[in-house]
Amino acid sequence: MAEKPNDLLQRPLYVFDLPHELLMTIHLKDDTALQPLSCEIDSERGLESHSAKSPQENLTVASRACALCGISFLDLSEKRSHAKSDWHRYNLKEKLKGHKPIQETEFEKLVGDLTESISGSETSGSDDGDDGNRKDNTLTALFQMQAKLDEGGPEGEHEPLKRKRGSGCPPLLWFSTPFAPPNTFFGIYRALFTEVEQHPSNIVGAIRQKQLKPAQKKQTQNDNNGVPLHPSMTDPHFFLCMIGGGHFAAMIISLTPKVSRKANGVEERQALVIAHKTFHRYTTRKKQGGSQSANDSSKGPAHSAGAGIRRYNEAALEAEVRALLSEWRDMINTSMLKFVRATGTTNRKTLFGPYDDQVLRLNDPRYRSFPFSTRRATQAELMRAFVELTRMKVSRIDEAAVQASTADEVKEEGKSPKTATAKFKQLNPEVSKEEEVAIHHTSQLQALIRRSKAPAVLSYLSNNSIPPDFAFHPLSTQANHHASTPLHLAASINSASVVTALLMKAGANPTRLNGEGRPPFDIAGDRATRDAFRVARFESGESRWNWEAAHCPPPLSKAEADKRDESAKLEAEKVESHRRKAELERLKLDASTDMSKRATGKALGVVERTGSEIREQEARGLTPDMRTKLERERRARAAEERIRRMTGGGGAGAGR
Repeated sequence: MAEKPNDLLQRPLYVFDLPHELLMTIHLKDDTALQPLSCEIDSERGLESHSAKSPQENLTVASRACALCGISFLDLSEKRSHAKSDWHRYNLKEKLKGHKPIQETEFEKLVGDLTESISGSETSGSDDGDDGNRKDNTLTALFQMQAKLDEGGPEGEHEPLKRKRGSGCPPLLWFSTPFAPPNTFFGIYRALFTEVEQHPSNIVGAIRQKQLKPAQKKQTQNDNNGVPLHPSMTDPHFFLCMIGGGHFAAMIISLTPKVSRKANGVEERQALVIAHKTFHRYTTRKKQGGSQSANDSSKGPAHSAGAGIRRYNEAALEAEVRALLSEWRDMINTSMLKFVRATGTTNRKTLFGPYDDQVLRLNDPRYRSFPFSTRRATQAELMRAFVELTRMKVSRIDEAAVQASTADEVKEEGKSPKTATAKFKQLNPEVSKEEEVAIHHTSQLQALIRRSKAPAVLSYLSNNSIPPDFAFHPLSTQANHHASTPLHLAASINSASVVTALLMKAGANPTRLNGEGRPPFDIAGDRATRDAFRVARFESGESRWNWEAAHCPPPLSKAEADKRDESAKLEAEKVESHRRKAELERLKLDASTDMSKRATGKALGVVERTGSEIREQEARGLTPDMRTKLERERRARAAEERIRRMTGGGGAGAGR
């Protein structure tokens, strides 16, 4: 039975198992080289979520792609993180010079040839921190090296730097079908096809040849030892691998989805993982960036205990990864495609060697890099990447808007670099004097309010003739959007004294809304601050403000508020008294136990204290600084002991 046109958008579309109606009518979009305005990136749902979804969930309007670098993202937060990356900033500066942007792998090779000063985060969200100064130094050094090579010597000693530029093709191929609604297109990643298959005359046939029948839930028996083998072991499969920052993850996953039926008879498709493995080693110091070997080559070998541990972990991780690749050699060699993410010289050498019995090779035509942003190397991230690669994207675009945008880009390309620079400067207009004064008042008031200086806040407002409902500038910042007035800021930081002063003495309006449409009372965080609003309502009267619009509860007198505070303090003191009494009894019991042990040895029925309890007993009575020094000394001794054991027991460790 043929599906209705709208039924195509009711469930996610798997590239290797497309509906028959779509497969027979699909054709390449005429201007497929043009990047669409919006793209559905629905990687949060797995292959098992092929149940019916609304068309609105499959169609997006907001752009989640970087047109400059040619990649797409899961959400806008990843796009913002990409905009701060070295790769994007490099492409932006190259575009201002009139050059074409480069792909991520090519940028990694350029940086790797210069020096491995960037950690293996690959926008992966790992906890290997990056310093902004180090990023700027890396880009500066890269541009300086290119400038020197481009200039060359007087006698042609240096050849100009030849950078391998990207093809400029977008990562997605776009198709259309008469079964879809108007202006609706379907996208498939270009990396799933070979160069021959990407030809316009071969692409549709290649998609039809890649269709696979879903696998049923059954197993076959091995005649040799009776171990059950899943039939997907011989099915087409992908090899996915990520390494960076001491994290490694690899997976071999079948392209044939496993189909089962739920209790209600609905078919459910699930991804079938043949093998998976993850490793993690401490190889990168936090907020330092780069591997220990790269740091040694640039600054000289370090002699600390942590540096020795990181060197040992680098060698151990390399051995574990290569042993796993050798174990999976047969499955990797039979993989249809190999998707690998390895940034940095050390990580690339771990995977691609050269070394004996090498498994992965850079010249393998099946080798691919992930055409989108990825996070830390984990099994869940590999599964998300597989779903993203094999999910057909659905996009709705306006052809008229695309043509108008293309015409504007053609006009911009014809302009001189000076005109483009002048237009770029117009995006950041100069701040007027009035705005400068408002920004100055904002910084002064916010500093006083955050320090709960209520008299100083009132004095500043009076001396500068500033209204109590003064709006902080600039309004575009997230902080000023949430706390747009002095009363909002005082309520958000739980400064009850400033709230009382603004309401009772300055006459601030409690019904004023912030950028989120909330009055100050709604963002108050503790009971004391909320009671300040109720007391102000009691003192000012019901006719002063529309307290219902301010979301303020019934009024409360100052005496009642003080009584509540006093009862709360008494309750807290009572709890603290019970705690101190229990602690004193415990100390007396410990003292009596120690006395009995010294007198008669180990007492019968007494439980031995653990190491953490002993350390806590030793640190009792010390100041925080003394405890920190004691703990640092313990860790240093433990590290020296580990180093001594790793080196075969020779010596007593590094001297202090």
